[in-house]
Amino acid sequence: MAAESAFVTGNAHVQKKKPLTLLPLVMLIFFEVSGGPFGTEDAVSAAGPLLCILGFIIFPILWSVPEALVTAELATAFPENSGYVAWVTAAFGPMWGFQEGLWSWISGVTDNSVYPVIFAANLEMFFPQLSEGWPRMLFLFGLSFTLSYLNYRGLTVVGHTITTAVILIIIPFVLLTAMSVPKIEPKNWLQVDWDTVDWGTYLNVMFWNLNYWDSVSTLAGEVEDPSRTFPRALLLAVIMVASMYLLPTMAALGISTDASDWSMGFYGHVAEQVGGRWLAVWIVIAAACSSVGQFQAEMASDSYMLQGMAERGFLPRFLGGRSKHDTPTLAIILSSLGVMGLATFDFVSIIELLNAIYCLAELLEFAAFIWLRIKAPHLPRPYRIPLPTWALCIMLLPATALLVTVIALPFLKLDYTTMLWTVGAGLSGFILWPLLQVAKRRGWCEFEEMEFDPSDISETLLRGSSGDVLQGECESLEHQNLRVESAVPGHHGLLLERQGKSVKITDITPKLHQPLISAEGSASEA
Repeated sequence: MAAESAFVTGNAHVQKKKPLTLLPLVMLIFFEVSGGPFGTEDAVSAAGPLLCILGFIIFPILWSVPEALVTAELATAFPENSGYVAWVTAAFGPMWGFQEGLWSWISGVTDNSVYPVIFAANLEMFFPQLSEGWPRMLFLFGLSFTLSYLNYRGLTVVGHTITTAVILIIIPFVLLTAMSVPKIEPKNWLQVDWDTVDWGTYLNVMFWNLNYWDSVSTLAGEVEDPSRTFPRALLLAVIMVASMYLLPTMAALGISTDASDWSMGFYGHVAEQVGGRWLAVWIVIAAACSSVGQFQAEMASDSYMLQGMAERGFLPRFLGGRSKHDTPTLAIILSSLGVMGLATFDFVSIIELLNAIYCLAELLEFAAFIWLRIKAPHLPRPYRIPLPTWALCIMLLPATALLVTVIALPFLKLDYTTMLWTVGAGLSGFILWPLLQVAKRRGWCEFEEMEFDPSDISETLLRGSSGDVLQGECESLEHQNLRVESAVPGHHGLLLERQGKSVKITDITPKLHQPLISAEGSASEA
């Protein structure tokens, strides 16, 4: 008889209805990744029309789809707010899970500082004083504070806000695309000057525009019915993101291909050219909606990820505290302070800083995905990519090559600022991790310890083929010193397999092949 198995996390208790259903989740993913074609202008100025169009056709296939598929499989297997931290911890242990969380948080906070900058650039068309000086700084800080407060008010508010924002973004770009059709010169799309292509900026901007599919996994604990909702939401979001990049960009390029014209905020000028001042104003409003939506989505992911890490014992307990709106207050404050500190940089500098750190985290996620496929084949995956492991390795090869290339770019260009940022952020986790362990041992901070409650899995895991509960197994799982967790420092991730009338429990964190308990109605400790 084939073994029946389940991977058990420490969140096995009845919870209230989750705030994220399909439509709000699709909108959150859309804003995590895209938010409209704002930010594509620097890709055009760096490489020209042909490479930009090809990029938005090829990159989604080689990068976005594989990352979204990996996210769908692992987010449904680990439906909790620590997201990719749980994935990496289950594969390689808590130390590497902490590195994953820290790198992702640094990258996410850096990414969030881009959106006030993009909004300010689009407003410069009407308010040129926002280009520099104290008016710009006051605007950037004020916007960051206001949007952080909206996140503090809760995911229900965030979901309604971004759903409205998506509608306000889609409509003007549909109009811009349609009104551009009579003026489009298809030959414009084929222009490229190979001698002037800035490959570093082009790759960084294209990569940034199509990454962060995994960020929504840090909200998995807030998603209603994640096993069904996540795959459907990711599929719809991939289609929406690809369309919202490719169609408006091709329409605008069909009218104006002069690379010197393509700077941040250029879509407003195209809108004024094809539709008049009213459409240009609407595009600026859409830019505002995009900045709000992307900021909200990223802030939610960053703060809930910190809260999830605190719940799992990676960080001090106080970071897991929630407000009266059920939001992680201190995590939002920390993320917001990081955003304000980085918002003074220009657009290209910010994305170069964030991309390298993000790539380190993503390589670790890909490694964890393949490792769990090999070492934990019976891990319940409500959504499973319908490919064998060898085919998955081939699928991830182009994406992995892209990640390595993006990491190498600042070192090849001798960009010392980005090099120091990458090395510093990469090493920071290896310094903080042992310090946190000392703080835990000496009682300087309180850390969460999550006990496993076997009652919620006894009905689903420990039934025989006739439907009767196998005697003894529940008692064997209730050993006083046994903890069954997916991502807790010092705890175990366990694979439970029913084989005939026995239950074998295998430790899969971090040594997935070691038997921890083999029970014939009794328990033994490893």
